Amino acid sequence: MAYTVTFWGTRGSIPTPGAFTARYGGNTPCVAVEGAGGHLVILDAGTGIRALGSLLVARQNGAVKAEILLSHAHWDHIQGLPYFKPFFAPGNAVRIRGSRQGTTSLEAILRQQMDPAVFPVPLDALSAKLTVEEVEAGEFTVGEFRVRAMKLRHPGTTLGYRLTPTAGGASMAYVTDNELGPGGDYGTPATWRKQFVDFLAGVDLLIHDAMYTPAELDSHRGWGHSSYEEAVTLAADAGAKRLVLFHHEPEHSDDAMDDVLAAARKAAQARGRRAEVLAAQEGMQLTL
Repeated sequence: MAYTVTFWGTRGSIPTPGAFTARYGGNTPCVAVEGAGGHLVILDAGTGIRALGSLLVARQNGAVKAEILLSHAHWDHIQGLPYFKPFFAPGNAVRIRGSRQGTTSLEAILRQQMDPAVFPVPLDALSAKLTVEEVEAGEFTVGEFRVRAMKLRHPGTTLGYRLTPTAGGASMAYVTDNELGPGGDYGTPATWRKQFVDFLAGVDLLIHDAMYTPAELDSHRGWGHSSYEEAVTLAADAGAKRLVLFHHEPEHSDDAMDDVLAAARKAAQARGRRAEVLAAQEGMQLTL
């Protein structure tokens, strides 16, 4: 089965609108995956989901049905949800899946971000049918895709997702907010790296955290993020056919991102890798 992957938000930590981020984008993480049958899976709900929601309503042919998979509940990955337009029309149905955080349920987290103290419309006032479902590392089905989830190395409970069409076809992995190098105590086993490479083995498209340059990474160990160099090495180890650098550092301008991409491609060539290396840009669409 063929499907498209569209980038609606590519930036990490905080929205960075402005002239210096216009090409790579300033919205926080949101990636839409749409199968041939029109079934939509949305990966994360940063500020990029606002424009996606507006498009869904504008092209609406009947009720909007959307599945949202959250990598985790840090602010930059959920802050667009209150502005997701399909929430505010009866007949629409949205299901949000993600992990609980410690003793706090996912639904409680979503309610807190729309509490009247900080947002005028509470979660219970939405017109659409909303379902919140907690998931853990393991395997489940979302629409036209078989999904495998694995715990990542990032503060809190963070999941990476691998999606494969149930009817057969190319696979993709969405791995944002993940520290590949040493640093941080994330409760992962000593065998985590090998397990992670096995999880990604042969993936056709790998979207991976590449927030820092190697120099920047030295002062950010334990923050739960990776460098473009580490992402390139991972893609080579896993045999990924295409790598997309993601979760861009807020301080990186478009020119700085050009440099990051050039350096990443050079690093891939040095490893003898022929895999395509891209840097995520808002509006970029890939077909698998």
